[in-house]
Amino acid sequence: MKFRTVALVALTFGDVAVSGWMLQAETLLPSQPHLRLAACIGCGNGNGNGNIGTGNGNGNGNGNIGTLSGNSNGNYNSGAGNGNGNGNGNGALQTNGNLGYMNGGTGNIGAFNGLGNTSTTSGNNNIGALNGNNNGSTYNGNGNIGALNGNNNGLNNVGIGSGSYNGNGNVGALNGNNNGSNN
Repeated sequence: MKFRTVALVALTFGDVAVSGWMLQAETLLPSQPHLRLAACIGCGNGNGNGNIGTGNGNGNGNGNIGTLSGNSNGNYNSGAGNGNGNGNGNGALQTNGNLGYMNGGTGNIGAFNGLGNTSTTSGNNNIGALNGNNNGSTYNGNGNIGALNGNNNGLNNVGIGSGSYNGNGNVGALNGNNNGSNN
């Protein structure tokens, strides 16, 4: 096996010193069975940089699929045990201003937000996970922050203009769900 040695120099910032170390990286050959080819374009860049302390900026930007996922995580931490395990396992860069994994609607940040809504005015601008999903009518499940907020509102209404403007603007978890249905 071929090895390459990389020397990292010691840096001093005022009274704070970052010691250098030596790394040995194994060069994998294409014939090796444990070689994993990434199915990602422009992913896993700029992670784990500029940390001061112990155990910072490790395990970031790994296992991404798609385009421009898992970048710029775990940077510029001071202390111990910060900025680890971020930006891993992300899907393709999403459209409609969404950031994260499996978001629908518009302007959602996180995972599984804004999915299964019958109106384009529902399930938008949520931050967190599992917010603004499975809403009917109009203007339901928007602007929530946290988890499991603004879901299942305005369903199964018969009258015109019923079951709208429910489950919006909640902060926390399990807020603004199951409102304005069956009217």
